[in-house]
Amino acid sequence: MAINVNKVYRVVLAVLNKEQRGLLTPDQYNRLARLSQLDLIEKAFHDYNRAVNRDIAFRTSTEYGDISANIKEKIDALSKESTLAISTGTVAQPTDLYKVIAISTNSRSRQIEEIQKSRLIYLNASKLTAPSSTYPVYYLEGTDIKVLPNTISTATIDYIKVPADPNWAFTGGGTAAYVYDSENSVDFELHPSEEIPLVTRILAYAGVIVKDPAVVQAAATKEANDFNQENS
Repeated sequence: MAINVNKVYRVVLAVLNKEQRGLLTPDQYNRLARLSQLDLIEKAFHDYNRAVNRDIAFRTSTEYGDISANIKEKIDALSKESTLAISTGTVAQPTDLYKVIAISTNSRSRQIEEIQKSRLIYLNASKLTAPSSTYPVYYLEGTDIKVLPNTISTATIDYIKVPADPNWAFTGGGTAAYVYDSENSVDFELHPSEEIPLVTRILAYAGVIVKDPAVVQAAATKEANDFNQENS
């Protein structure tokens, strides 16, 4: 699933040029597109947490109107798994790691529990709670994953990956018109339902660049209305 980078750019330009509000160059668009994509991913995590808490409190629908399930679907569009080759309890994090979902033994027979490093001293204080093959744990340290006990040599990590940077590639420029280059372009790695919020977010940033507060205000109003509708 993806959102076409050219389709979004054309919509953004159409809105900006409707009242001659200024041109958003491909370079500017690409920078705003990357920022907006990351914004929406982080917002999805925040919205999911809020929706889950609301489901618990109000016992809301679990059918098509299940907001938490719909938001989780957006996040899962970026889910990925990888095998970890662990050496003496240490393995480098995947280079595209955004958030860990779970880490399990390679056969997926047992989940490895995440802990804070500060808890180790308390866990190791008793044989009953010390990390073992039946109670393995892990924690993140810098760009590494630390797994205990260090006898575990392989594991499977499920995680949300950092999306590829969207890119509207082109030929021309300067005195020539920009011509879209689909072969070298990179689409947004977002769920299709995020297309309208994506356009709105890019327009909000674009309004600052073209120095038009009306664009910023319109985008802010749209986001506020969406938030109120979701929480009504």
